[in-house]
Amino acid sequence: MEIDSRRIRRLIRQNRAKERTLDRIVRRQGWLDPLAEAVQTAVGAFYEVLGAPGKTLKDAVHGTYVFGHPLHPALTDVPIGAWTVAVLADWLFVATGRVPAVAGDLALAVGVAAAILAAITGFTDFHETNGFERRTASMHGLTMSLVLVIELVSLGLRLWAPGTHMTAIALATGGWLIALAGAYVGGHLSFGIGTAVNHNAFFDGPMDYVKVGTRDDFPEGEMRRVESEGLPVVIVRQKGLLRAMGAVCAHAGGPLDEGKLEGEVVTCPWHGSRFRFGDGRVVGGPATFDQPPLVVRERGGIVEVKLAHPIE
Repeated sequence: MEIDSRRIRRLIRQNRAKERTLDRIVRRQGWLDPLAEAVQTAVGAFYEVLGAPGKTLKDAVHGTYVFGHPLHPALTDVPIGAWTVAVLADWLFVATGRVPAVAGDLALAVGVAAAILAAITGFTDFHETNGFERRTASMHGLTMSLVLVIELVSLGLRLWAPGTHMTAIALATGGWLIALAGAYVGGHLSFGIGTAVNHNAFFDGPMDYVKVGTRDDFPEGEMRRVESEGLPVVIVRQKGLLRAMGAVCAHAGGPLDEGKLEGEVVTCPWHGSRFRFGDGRVVGGPATFDQPPLVVRERGGIVEVKLAHPIE
């Protein structure tokens, strides 16, 4: 027993040693959780008070409509780029005088405007996070919110206190450096933790029909989950016809087979994303990616499926 205990403690130490420094730091920040809950409550209340238009607006801000892709990551490139230009223009003005002071001011203003839009989309995406993911997102959001405040102060000094232009430049430069750190945390959210990525991206599936059960396995109006060559599939029979699509919610990996079925639309039990069985299309956020649709056939009481759009 003592040998096993030592072995377990050694494995725990090894796992901790392998964990990224950023993840270890984030795990220690328990104070972020109450703040995160308060922010999520406020975001949810804002959209709920708007009623049905609020749901549509929220889906648009997620990127479900129009873009079919998370909107926040696309917007964040604009302020980072603009603030980079602003810092370069500011210091070229200081060092050489060949670049007009207004160049840095304009670039800073563009970055601030874009950052406000990025913050709105970021807080909206944040509403559907939890656990360690939420704590990491909280650190990212706090850092970038601080940056936005710093850049707003710098812009205000440039507009209303011209005599403090060097102070404004110093603030903008410091904010830009902090933004780079915050952007790293944001990148880790997507690339390290998998936030806002398509959770079906790495699943394979059947190129040709494969058996997943018999007619009796799929009663009318009930969703059933099966595995088809490594792809989790949810199947439902409606008016005698079978329809199927990927069972793992594209947004955060929720089990669609445990969701609520209304007509041909299923609602994910985790964050409320809605998908249509007929073609796997997302019809309600926060998901932005469709589910992989499958073709179903019954022959001699045997139920078979294959991908509707196989990747060769």
